Amino acid sequence: MTQPDLGHDRALYSISVTSELTGVNPQMLRVYESKGLLDPYRTTGGTRRYSGRDLDRISEITTLLAAGLNLAGVEHVLRLQAETDRLQAEVDGLRHQLHLSRKRGSRTVG
Repeated sequence: MTQPDLGHDRALYSISVTSELTGVNPQMLRVYESKGLLDPYRTTGGTRRYSGRDLDRISEITTLLAAGLNLAGVEHVLRLQAETDRLQAEVDGLRHQLHLSRKRGSRTVG
């Protein structure tokens, strides 16, 4: 019997389960959300549901807090990480385009 693919992005966990899994109390999870550090899925009834990706994000937040950053510092670090990821993807795309361009150029020269 195969396990269902739950997916890392699938919002499965209630706030109480997320709190138990991460060790972060529900009130702090709400604070993280109010500060824009988390954006859990909301059901039609307004219930928060957290995904595996959210759990990873919470882990990142708690690690940064444990290192001595405050929530504003955490927000800044996460924003910089997101910008770095975006720029890296752009660089990778440009490298790929350059590679394809050089490949096409070598075919026409030969």
